[in-house]
Amino acid sequence: MKRHKKIVNLIPLQARRFKITYIFFLLLIFGLFGRLVNLQVFSSSDLQKKARLIQFTKTSSLKSRRSIVDRNNRLIAYDKTLYRLWAHPKYFHFPGDITNRSRSIEEVVSKLSPILKVKDQFLLSKFENKLLGIELLDGITENQAKKIQSLHISGLDLVKYSQRYYPQRNLFSNLIGFVNYENKGSAGLELHLDNQIKIINKGNLLKKGGDGTPLPDNSGPTDFISDYKSLGLTIDSRLQKASFKALSKHVIKWNAKKGFAIVMNVNNGEILSLASIPSYDPNKYWEYNSEIFKGWYSQDLFEPGSTFKPINLALALEEKVIQREGFVEDSGKVKVGGWTLSNWDKKGNGYIDYPKVLQVSSNVGMVKIMQNLPSKTYWDWLYKLGISKNLETDLFESTAGQLKSKDIFVSQSIEPAVASFGKGFSISPLKLAQLHAVLANGGVKVIPHVTLNFKEKLTDNFKEEIFSKEVSRIVLEWMESVVDKGSGVGAKIEGYRIGGKTGTSQKAIDGRYTSKKVCSFVATFPINNPKYVVLVVIDEPTKAYAYGSTVAVPVAKEIIESLIVIEKIPPQIEKNKLIVKKP
Repeated sequence: MKRHKKIVNLIPLQARRFKITYIFFLLLIFGLFGRLVNLQVFSSSDLQKKARLIQFTKTSSLKSRRSIVDRNNRLIAYDKTLYRLWAHPKYFHFPGDITNRSRSIEEVVSKLSPILKVKDQFLLSKFENKLLGIELLDGITENQAKKIQSLHISGLDLVKYSQRYYPQRNLFSNLIGFVNYENKGSAGLELHLDNQIKIINKGNLLKKGGDGTPLPDNSGPTDFISDYKSLGLTIDSRLQKASFKALSKHVIKWNAKKGFAIVMNVNNGEILSLASIPSYDPNKYWEYNSEIFKGWYSQDLFEPGSTFKPINLALALEEKVIQREGFVEDSGKVKVGGWTLSNWDKKGNGYIDYPKVLQVSSNVGMVKIMQNLPSKTYWDWLYKLGISKNLETDLFESTAGQLKSKDIFVSQSIEPAVASFGKGFSISPLKLAQLHAVLANGGVKVIPHVTLNFKEKLTDNFKEEIFSKEVSRIVLEWMESVVDKGSGVGAKIEGYRIGGKTGTSQKAIDGRYTSKKVCSFVATFPINNPKYVVLVVIDEPTKAYAYGSTVAVPVAKEIIESLIVIEKIPPQIEKNKLIVKKP
């Protein structure tokens, strides 16, 4: 059967419908173009930010600080990793719960309290009908944090942070200082050497695709390595503990205001121990008055008194105004510029040699000795010694000593007279220790320091010489006689050669001397091959018969005895036979 094709008559498109279709597609094209312009021009920056959030993950480490260790790598300060626990009750779920099930606050608390070792009621009191952002507890240990994480409870967040910890508590507090709640150095070395202690880590951007797949980036091989370096100190914790114990005992015994003891290597300026009383626990710094945080041994000044007499004798020997075998008349009193100066006991000692001047601590003898030295030359020497300058050190910002102007010192005869026995000018205890170290090592300037990486400004090829070796040797022999048969006899240790000088000076307040005292003793050890200077300063002992010989000498002796044991120092004298070691 033959099929016939159906013929369809075409009806022309109405002009109105054509216009509508045309306008529709035209608007669609303009809409797409407008959308493209909006994405490419007006919204590009926002879209880039959103893309970066998806494609990049920024990593940043904790704000941390380097550990501080002693010369034997014993920990003095370190960062302890802790956690803060945050809760969001709105999202509390246990593992395996159906999607719509929500756990109560009481159920979550019952699981947390045994781990945190707190009562349920304590944690419940933290919520106060809040549903988001509740800080439950801080100071959570890593072990506790792992146990909380193992619960897999939704709605709990642990935030890691670091906290500074000082395991030896008050033993190093006046030296190390502390960091505050914001992890910023606020006292001691933590403040003064903040730039060396804090760790600055750069943030890193990790690239990833839309599905989270990591992509190649420009990270360096060391970008994710933690900084494990520590700040090493010259301090020996064993000697520090012995010094602190001895100093504490005698500060309490004499009911004194404060005390300071230092042991320093005279050849390189390394400080082996630096104890200061009163002290504080840097782990609980907020419990103490801020006055106690001060490093007074480098920031407070005092008149050194008789402990400066060996330095003055060295000046006189250098200028050749006295000879080693000379004598001086000590009549007990001497008039200078209308003022009468006397010995501490108001008694005279007759004609005495220079070792005897130190043994009996003769003020009159020192005045007459130093009168041989022109006042101008004397002042120049004091200036050269750095009496009025800030001390170079890595400890703290030291206070410059006080020295009368050259015009006053030269024109008023009383000034060089009182300076001869350590009065009329003032220095810090640390500066006094430095000067005796110079005298002990043969006359070469050293810089007191506590960090192992400290580099002196003076190079090995050129070191400033203050005293000649011969002058230093003579004065040290005179100082040894003070311990053998003078005011420092209390520091004598059988078999060991020790030199020293006691000091007892009145404190001046508002320009007037008072009955308050500063008792001190400086020792050099061993005399035949000097290596250590030990300085003890005790401020304002209030009991009777307080002198350098009674207050400070016993402390120094205990410290030297500990030093002998720790450093394994053999005797220099055996059965009345002197053992001389080559320098």
